Amino acid sequence: MTSFAKQLLDWFDQHGRKSLPWQTDKTPYRVWLSEIMLQQTQVATVIPYFKKFLDRFPSVDELSVATEDEVLHLWTGLGYYARARNLHISAKKVMAEHNGEFPATVDELMTLPGIGRSTAGAIVAICHDTHAAILDGNVKRVLARHFAIGGWPGKTQTQTLLWDKAESLTPNNRIAEYTQAIMDLGATVCTRSSPDCPACPYFKSCHARINGTIDQYPGKKPKKVMPVKSTVMLIVALNGNVLLKKRPSKGLWGGLWSFPECESVEAIDSLLQSLNLEELERTRLPEFRHTFTHYHLDIEPIRVTIRETNRIAEPGAEIWFNVTAPQSVGLTKPVTKILAELPAIRVR
Repeated sequence: MTSFAKQLLDWFDQHGRKSLPWQTDKTPYRVWLSEIMLQQTQVATVIPYFKKFLDRFPSVDELSVATEDEVLHLWTGLGYYARARNLHISAKKVMAEHNGEFPATVDELMTLPGIGRSTAGAIVAICHDTHAAILDGNVKRVLARHFAIGGWPGKTQTQTLLWDKAESLTPNNRIAEYTQAIMDLGATVCTRSSPDCPACPYFKSCHARINGTIDQYPGKKPKKVMPVKSTVMLIVALNGNVLLKKRPSKGLWGGLWSFPECESVEAIDSLLQSLNLEELERTRLPEFRHTFTHYHLDIEPIRVTIRETNRIAEPGAEIWFNVTAPQSVGLTKPVTKILAELPAIRVR
């Protein structure tokens, strides 16, 4: 075992986290679920979602037979919804192609949607104590600072250097604990801002600390000007219900329910006509901006109260959503925000 691994494990024995929900009763299903939820999301945010998800889907077979709406509903608010869709698809593949048992190798796990090299490595290492390296955001930060590996980790050259280092440092015993330890160190000590260097087991050997260059590692992603797009969201209101449409499975907000949209206020009449609805009253609601990874979306919500109609929502594509007794479906974040404000606005 390298001195790097020994120092980390000694630190973990005293200071590591050992009682997180997915660390008790470790199974590939529970570890897989936690690893997917923890992608780009902090532990404190994940814990209540993890518990709620397990209460509803305690096993992979129960997840596999769920509807997409059930899965997305429990994911609402956690963001990056492609993770939930891939989770659902992977559960079906585990049942259909692996007899309900998760593969035990990195290569096999990577054939499941949403599982990359690092996530697969974490599942193998934590569940089977088998040699497999990981390289999530926390690990990248620890390694980049300790060994002064410059450059943005998204670049192939930098990523290759980090993977080589991660592979060479992963020990051949206590692998599960080492894997948890290096994630813990990045999450609790070697944090993105204000790292607690005196508490770090590598205080004396970290190149970035010694050289006073901690803020330079990992390298920053080159900045790009974020484009701005705009849309009008139509809150079609009738007797305490609002009309929601299901978005296509692929693409932006895939599989989630959202308000009908059009490009501009001038296009509202045409949209209502296509929906075969007659307007009684129109109200502009406060505009707001929703930011995605690659662009900003300026949203102008318009509430339209309509005349009583016998129009039936198209099954599977539309629902009349009850604002006071909401159905269990997955909603986009802007819809959740607007719905939270509707009681004060009064939907008639």
